[in-house]
Amino acid sequence: MTSTAPAGPTAAIPPIPDTGQAQARILRVLVASQVLSGAGLAAGVTVGALLAQDMLGTTSLAGLPSALFTAGSALAAVGVGRISQARGRRPGLAAGYLAGAIGSAGVIAAAVLHQPVLLFLALFVYGAGTATNLQARYAGADLAQPSHRARAASTVLVATTVGGVAGPNLAAPTGAFAETLGIPNLAGPFLLAGAAYALAAVVLALWLRPDPLLLARTLAESEAADADADGTRKGGGGVVLGTLVMILTQLVMVAIMTMTPVHMHDHGHGTAASGLVIAIHIGAMYLPSPLTGWLVDRYGRMAIAAASGITLLAAGVLAAVAPGDSVALLALALALLGLGWNFGLVAGTAIITDAVPLATRAKTQGTVDVAIALAGATGGMASGMMVAATSYPVLALTGGVLALAVLPAVAATAYRR
Repeated sequence: MTSTAPAGPTAAIPPIPDTGQAQARILRVLVASQVLSGAGLAAGVTVGALLAQDMLGTTSLAGLPSALFTAGSALAAVGVGRISQARGRRPGLAAGYLAGAIGSAGVIAAAVLHQPVLLFLALFVYGAGTATNLQARYAGADLAQPSHRARAASTVLVATTVGGVAGPNLAAPTGAFAETLGIPNLAGPFLLAGAAYALAAVVLALWLRPDPLLLARTLAESEAADADADGTRKGGGGVVLGTLVMILTQLVMVAIMTMTPVHMHDHGHGTAASGLVIAIHIGAMYLPSPLTGWLVDRYGRMAIAAASGITLLAAGVLAAVAPGDSVALLALALALLGLGWNFGLVAGTAIITDAVPLATRAKTQGTVDVAIALAGATGGMASGMMVAATSYPVLALTGGVLALAVLPAVAATAYRR
């Protein structure tokens, strides 16, 4: 008499793939999608403020595009987080990038029709690409061991460097190409953005298999573990600290970054020069990620979170004192700005992932990224108003000082432990 497998949930569980091989494949696919999406997000950073300034004829609202696409990224973070929670990272991330592509097409249409209202709506939708680009880092950490989480997340982040650095430097040629199609020069980078986001969505939809979050849950279930089975200490304090670190770094970074191209334009620099500075900035945001991940895993989340505040202060001071005609000093200031943001993001991501159980991980991460996006929207909106009322140096110095608020938050959390 032959025995049969018992009926029930156990019989329905599919074979579990080798975790190491699965993680390696997942990281390769995420890296490919991040290279593409990096080019997509660079468009708004490079020419968004200039496009609004050209269409509206005023500097005071030049920060509005940054505010809009970061606000759009807040809404998208909720959507991507909820889809990922319910169905996995693959459909969540693919849907986010597709929305970014649609927003890019809307920006181009608005520029051709010279419709500011359509421009603002399209920029809001375009922000979905930014949110998705950031949420991909969580997918890289889903299957990683606690001692390697920061490095896994940073591997995904660093891939953005390729597209992020290439994108701003293509502002001039894509602008020239756009003119041959009857599209305003400043809308040219959004041609690249639309294509890049669409391709990133395709890459994820076709090849992000197995789904990292769903596999992590399956592994936890197969080990008959509870929601805290990933071996880390869970607690609300970690969520609060990680969120605060990333909110402050995002607010300061977006505010100073948004107005730098406008500041350079007012001092006679062209699109190529501002594109170079932004490219260096984006490179500094993502390129150091592997080293930052190693530092976070080696020396602790708190130490690198504190370093982010100090680095952002240095960036703000240098941007404030740099002569407007010095591309080199502004580039160095923006490089430090990107590095400080990188420290805060990688450390904050590790803190959040450590603190949240698998059962609610994607939803909580999406909610955290909403707060980060809203901070960026606030920084983008306030930056234009502040420069119009005072000056770019005042904005830069204020942002640098504000970043120091990370230090007492880290000290308080370390004391409680």
